[in-house]
Amino acid sequence: MADGTGLQRFAVPLHPMRRMLITHAKALVGTHPAGVERIAGRAMADLPLIADAWLLIEDGRIAALGSMSELPATIDPKGVTIIDASGCYVLPGWCDPHTHTVFAAPREEEFVDKIKGLSYQEIADKGGGILNSARKLRAMDEEELYQGSRKRLEEMMHQGTVAVEIKSGYGLSLDSELKMLRVAQRLKASLPLQIRTTLLAAHALPPEYKEDRGSYIDLICDTLIPQVAAEGLADFVDVFCETNYFTVAEMERVLEAGALHGLPGKVHVNQFTSIGGIQSAVKHGALSVDHLEVMEEADLDALAGSSTIPTLLPSCSFFLRIPYGPARQLMDRDLPVALATDHNPGSTPSGNMNLVLSLACIQLRMLPEEAITAMTLNSAAAMGVQNELGSISVGKRASLIITRPVPSLAYLPYAFGNDHIQTVIIDGTTVRS
Repeated sequence: MADGTGLQRFAVPLHPMRRMLITHAKALVGTHPAGVERIAGRAMADLPLIADAWLLIEDGRIAALGSMSELPATIDPKGVTIIDASGCYVLPGWCDPHTHTVFAAPREEEFVDKIKGLSYQEIADKGGGILNSARKLRAMDEEELYQGSRKRLEEMMHQGTVAVEIKSGYGLSLDSELKMLRVAQRLKASLPLQIRTTLLAAHALPPEYKEDRGSYIDLICDTLIPQVAAEGLADFVDVFCETNYFTVAEMERVLEAGALHGLPGKVHVNQFTSIGGIQSAVKHGALSVDHLEVMEEADLDALAGSSTIPTLLPSCSFFLRIPYGPARQLMDRDLPVALATDHNPGSTPSGNMNLVLSLACIQLRMLPEEAITAMTLNSAAAMGVQNELGSISVGKRASLIITRPVPSLAYLPYAFGNDHIQTVIIDGTTVRS
């Protein structure tokens, strides 16, 4: 059913249509061979595709695909939903591996402060920023938090996102961090897109621990992480390792506690300063290091040859007017760059991956093919779902975007601000058409 915004509302988990056939696609994009889990460096520009193609979906999975000239006559049309994609591209759905989508309220008053010239830190010093969101979230009941977060996720699905990582970090207390993660689990159970969750209790220091930060780290490592792991509330742990937030030593302790309980690290680092967090994150086997707006040669050296995925957040740079991550330098080091929205109420009030695609090309100087790779297969890898999503491969989840008729792939980021999506399919079910 549709709500007043025209977005589809889902009352219960959806069951996929048993069979769907997409025909006459201008191209299937991102048809990587089975077993390819990430693409690094300049190879990100080699985006495989099949022109004038068809794709068969059965029970929510990609069952077969190929060029129209090879469409098997043996496919029984009975009970098959057929979509004519003439003139349209079919892409893997966007995977967004860094968001803070569960939050209590927007912070548009701080947006006005930014226009007036206040910096991120100046706004935080006057009671804004993360602590502002924490106050609002602590006061909000779980049901209201769930309903607001659900609306944001439904809008993101409408814009082509089929998988999302959601962080806590606006609770900054035992009860409120658990409340955030439980809301994320409810969203996971009630919506069709794939959701991964991250404990980010080390997002900012709560005021009540201002004079005793060691006790807050104890709470995270000795109480929160074990309880979250025991209840299966998170897939990862995260730390905002940054000047005025958490030190490298504090990050190391959180990552070690997470690893002890089977929760790999995904780290906020190098957003404003370079303090050695990347080197330590790599040493501790972090799945990804995210932000990277301020990078020194030693940071690039530490990432080169590692398995840690650098994840860039260009819409955060756009909104805060801070430097953009060095995508070309990272790719020159043969690294698999991923892209994400950083959707949150303070520094990136947008979960639109299509904006990220345009910013990646315009500001990061990525080729359209590189940016698409970074938003599909590499971003899936940055949240651990690369074996399920991120490419159009037989056996993977049938979670796809069908564009409107467009002249080329480059037109998608080129004509920024326009809606180029015609259909979104998640696990074989149409969620937008």
